[in-house]
Amino acid sequence: MPEKVIKVLLVDDHQVVRRGLRTFLEVQDDIEVVGEASDGAEGVARTEELRPDVVLMDIKMPGTDGIEALRRLRELDNPARVLIVTSFTEQRTVVPALRAGASGYVYKDVDPDALAGAIRSVHAGHVLLQPEVAGALLAQDDTGNGTGRGSTLTEREREVLGLIADGRSNREIARALVLSEKTVKTHVSNILMKLDLSDRTQAALWAVRNGAAG
Repeated sequence: MPEKVIKVLLVDDHQVVRRGLRTFLEVQDDIEVVGEASDGAEGVARTEELRPDVVLMDIKMPGTDGIEALRRLRELDNPARVLIVTSFTEQRTVVPALRAGASGYVYKDVDPDALAGAIRSVHAGHVLLQPEVAGALLAQDDTGNGTGRGSTLTEREREVLGLIADGRSNREIARALVLSEKTVKTHVSNILMKLDLSDRTQAALWAVRNGAAG
């Protein structure tokens, strides 16, 4: 057995989808499905209760949808990474989920091996974006003064930003720069404040667009 098993929570209003996802994942040695939820509100409650590493979240659900669930998890400062699993391909559906804090998305017809790889990737701190969705996010962020805002960053903050763009977690950034995780978290907060961004996904995109990525 691997040293670190990734704990996963399934959130989807269709039992057949949850069953299919569970079947996909139960054959993976390093992934364990720790629970299920049938809507966003239950998903938030179960995420707080079970503390999974990764949540597979549908967007369209009755009652509390996936986007609202993402916002609530952010308000609760829950550390789980959320991977959207959706049948919707429209940017107007996926982009709001990414803005609400999702780490990426895959489609419900995803190959089982690709799904397992996506879970490992977001667990490692990476952001999964299709090129067209990344382009849509960048277009919406086009305020014309991104470079100017970047000039307010310190040299250390620029180093941290570059590592965020590489998909590094706070722990990995701390190790790379020989800092404490608490110090890295402070740097990340300062970066988001100075660049007027709301999350790491936007920070990574900003870094790539403005030449701050490694």
